[in-house]
Amino acid sequence: MLQTKNMLLGKAKIYILVFFSYYLLTINSLSENQTKTEKFAVLTILDKVNSKSDIIEIQVGKEYKFKNLSINILKCNNSKFDDDPEVTAYMQVRDTVSRDENKVFIFNDWTFASSPSIRPFDHPVYDIWLKKCFS
Repeated sequence: MLQTKNMLLGKAKIYILVFFSYYLLTINSLSENQTKTEKFAVLTILDKVNSKSDIIEIQVGKEYKFKNLSINILKCNNSKFDDDPEVTAYMQVRDTVSRDENKVFIFNDWTFASSPSIRPFDHPVYDIWLKKCFS
């Protein structure tokens, strides 16, 4: 009878140990996958008419007016990978001169710093590239 009690206590300790180790591994993996949204984004804007480029800092969530463009960065993320970090941002751009009611945004999508040609910003006068995100 004494051996049965000790075996049950040993099994309970093993179950508790397995449960807590699973819990800690799950919490650790979830925290690594969550990306932190940065507070500022750095963009380069090229004016194709006069070949002048400007570097601007935009606060995430605030609308920024640049000549006849209205730029809004909704999210800006840096990847956690050390080898080849990826900077991504969700950007909305409106042309304030255009009165086309059917087309609200001239660009409304994710943009990538390493590959701007994946989701190109298509405008006859301006080119916009994402450079970096920071807090």
